[in-house]
Amino acid sequence: MGNPPLSIFQVSGRAMSAQLLRMNTTASNLANAGTVASSPEAAYRTIKPVFRSAFDEASGLSTVDVEQIVTAGAEPTKRYDPGNPLADKDGNVWESAVDETRELVDMLESSRTYQNNVEVMQTAKQLIVDTLKLGR
Repeated sequence: MGNPPLSIFQVSGRAMSAQLLRMNTTASNLANAGTVASSPEAAYRTIKPVFRSAFDEASGLSTVDVEQIVTAGAEPTKRYDPGNPLADKDGNVWESAVDETRELVDMLESSRTYQNNVEVMQTAKQLIVDTLKLGR
């Protein structure tokens, strides 16, 4: 026998977990915006979660999970700054290429999606409570 059908609470819970991870990676990106390193390999690179959706035939619902976290975006930018203690022998540092505007948009979008799933759970809960009240 297969797995039992997923409930709306499980689907929303998974979506909320995925969006929470997305918010955390976005916060990490924003926290590292403008940081410098002594080499391009050591410079911070933007990270993003990769989502995987799956269809549950038993319930007819789709779920989302985080499959992995990857580096994405532009390469670090070389900047001449000979006074910086992290500068290489040629006086260069590499600055993270975090697109702060894009990250803020991602943060807002993930926050809204998270809130939408909270509302789905609240609505489902209220419908269950109302259904139970009918039996009285």
